[in-house]
Amino acid sequence: MDERDRIIESARELFAKYGFKKTTMDEIASKSRKGKSTLYYYFKSKEEILKAIVDIEAEELKSKLELALKESSSPQQKLKNYIITRMKAMKALSNLYVAFKDEYLEMYDFINQVRKDYDDYEIGVFENILKNGINEGIFDVKDVYLTAYVMAMATKGIEYKFATSNDFEIEKNVEILVNILFNGIVVR
Repeated sequence: MDERDRIIESARELFAKYGFKKTTMDEIASKSRKGKSTLYYYFKSKEEILKAIVDIEAEELKSKLELALKESSSPQQKLKNYIITRMKAMKALSNLYVAFKDEYLEMYDFINQVRKDYDDYEIGVFENILKNGINEGIFDVKDVYLTAYVMAMATKGIEYKFATSNDFEIEKNVEILVNILFNGIVVR
């Protein structure tokens, strides 16, 4: 692990434990066993370290999601695997979640941009799954974008519960969500 990575990992641990606002550059320097001047050689500010962490987490999440999609054969299985993988990844990030839920972070444009980029990415993934299912004659969707948008927002809506609950069975609950998406709630 190089110096920059050690700084990032130390900051990640401190942000997860104390939150972003309460963590200082002195604490990051101490935890990473680097001088404060070394921190400033790599990063201009604590915010820049946070940006590096967010960028790394976003790329790692996307890689896991892409792998889950590749390992699935049918559009239905792609959807299930995508949502399950997403929720498990969010669960793994739940310790860091404190730093990302800090309202103070809302003032940083890069946080809002990462969120927007991820939302766009996720809507695009759902659109591709839907289009694939339509092409295979499996799905009947009138408005692909709107349906993808609703699916992304539904997934995001239950994200916090998945990430913060120890007794929430991911596979079981994703099965219920996917069943609603595939079959609706109307008796046929």
